[in-house]
Amino acid sequence: MATTIIEPFRIKSVEPLRFTTKDQRAGILAEAFYNPFMIRADDVLIDLLTDSGTSAMSSRQWAAMMEGDESYAGSKSFYRFEAAVKKITGMKNIIPTHQGRASEKILFTITGGPGKYFLSNTLFDTTRANIEFSGAEGIDLLTEEARHPAAIAPFKGNIDLVALEETIREKGAARIAMCIITITNNSGGGQPVSMENIRAAGRICKQYGILFFIDACRFAENCYFIKQREEGYAAKTVGEIAGELFSYADGCTMSAKKDAFANIGGFLALNDDDLTRECRNLLVITEGFPTYGGLAGRDLEAIAVGLEEIMDEHYLQYRIRSMEYIGEKLEVEGIPFIKPVGGHAVYLDAKAFLPQVPSHQYPGLSLSNALYMEGGIRSVEIGSLMFGKYAEDGSLVPAPMELVRLAIPRRVYTQSHIDYVAEIIIDVFKKRDELNGYTIVYEAPLLRHFTAKLKPVQVEAREG
Repeated sequence: MATTIIEPFRIKSVEPLRFTTKDQRAGILAEAFYNPFMIRADDVLIDLLTDSGTSAMSSRQWAAMMEGDESYAGSKSFYRFEAAVKKITGMKNIIPTHQGRASEKILFTITGGPGKYFLSNTLFDTTRANIEFSGAEGIDLLTEEARHPAAIAPFKGNIDLVALEETIREKGAARIAMCIITITNNSGGGQPVSMENIRAAGRICKQYGILFFIDACRFAENCYFIKQREEGYAAKTVGEIAGELFSYADGCTMSAKKDAFANIGGFLALNDDDLTRECRNLLVITEGFPTYGGLAGRDLEAIAVGLEEIMDEHYLQYRIRSMEYIGEKLEVEGIPFIKPVGGHAVYLDAKAFLPQVPSHQYPGLSLSNALYMEGGIRSVEIGSLMFGKYAEDGSLVPAPMELVRLAIPRRVYTQSHIDYVAEIIIDVFKKRDELNGYTIVYEAPLLRHFTAKLKPVQVEAREG
């Protein structure tokens, strides 16, 4: 009997890749101020910067886009979209937005503000930025096992329940704007959160009268992990698992650019009518009328179909297995990465990969740039460039981990592309002692990693 898990799709349209030489890439990287975000996409061979909005849409999605109703108000495309979201989440009120961070901006503007706190398993960059922009503070409550990249545990994305309750008591429930569980835990290595953990966190929040929300960008991948790893869920469908998961929450935000296979879009789903009214009022000012929310009718149609397609367990099996495939290749070579591999990406442990580069010289960026130099692969640093803060004396307060995320776009690359990626990582690992760090020459006050300009640290300066 065949054991190979094949792609549950066939290719109908192709797009050429552009090859560059190493010398060309050296010039490109310098022109981009050594920031992968500043590299033109045409100069990238394999683009693993993000899995957000980079998926290949299906023939059904493209066909649905032709059905898009572009009416300003009351579009029938909205009602198809609304029905698809309600079917999965069971939430009462659905608000479309142009992407996930727009949902966050609306929600946090209303619920946040100075003196407020948002508690989470781990907040991702744009989520934290929108919280801080409101004047509030985000607090990550990692479990102990999540702090150790090489530790093996089935649900390393969980929130620390003891720390959650202690923080609520310490800060005062009235000052906690909400608790947000990110599924899967993106900053924490794409690790899943267990149903038991979500249920318990929801119970604690209800006890203290605190809003409990799900950041649902990769909900289907998380639900599949629950089906595979958590007792009592093996016989349940992903849809049934999702229904239970969302039932514990007061609402959710989602970027449809992830698990809905869409190139743009997102939504807010809520049960509270008063909070919904406030969100819709702000939506009209910032995004558009409540039945389009910054999206074209064709995009609403694509999302509705994508939300149906993501529930296909053959696809989810293939998706998770693809990540494991890369991890197995790296494990053979002794390359450090977060274990077990996540649902949408492989996260290299840059601190262990490049022990000679200190946090204030950004080892994750050094590794990310080396992957581009060696093989034209674009990845993203998730470490002290993305999440580092400054102490009062101006010194860097480093991030808990120094990581490089290789996020795999959905339905885009083949096994040979992934084999190539693994080979380049292995080649860089063999030359790791030659790599040095970087220093910042320009940074923005928020989300600095998107537009920061950097320069290489001279070897003499690092050794001195």
